[in-house]
Amino acid sequence: MKYPRSGLRIRCKKGVHPEVRTVCLNFGRWLRKNMDFPIRVVVYLKSDYQIENRKTKEYVAATFFAPYDKDVEPYIRIATGDYDERIQDRGKVDALYAMLDTFAHEIIHYQQWINDEKTDEDEAEE
Repeated sequence: MKYPRSGLRIRCKKGVHPEVRTVCLNFGRWLRKNMDFPIRVVVYLKSDYQIENRKTKEYVAATFFAPYDKDVEPYIRIATGDYDERIQDRGKVDALYAMLDTFAHEIIHYQQWINDEKTDEDEAEE
């Protein structure tokens, strides 16, 4: 089946730290070279500390919206507002790694959705 649009897009909201923006954009370039994105997914990098999960109403670091209809494009939201605190706690390299780990986790959920698999948190953590 041919879907309307394909690919990975990254949207950076105002206030996202430039280092986080740069490392996520570079990761996105790497992902595009190494993975297929048959249905377009947009990753929104937000400056918020946490994001409300629209389904469970709990506050989390990131969410993946998996529509029931594959004609509707999914999206990922990632909170980056705690970056400066993470630098204080872990150092810059580990703080950036944590951001990329969250990004990768949500991309695994995208893959599960594309393959009509149940969302599996354990698999996404591997």
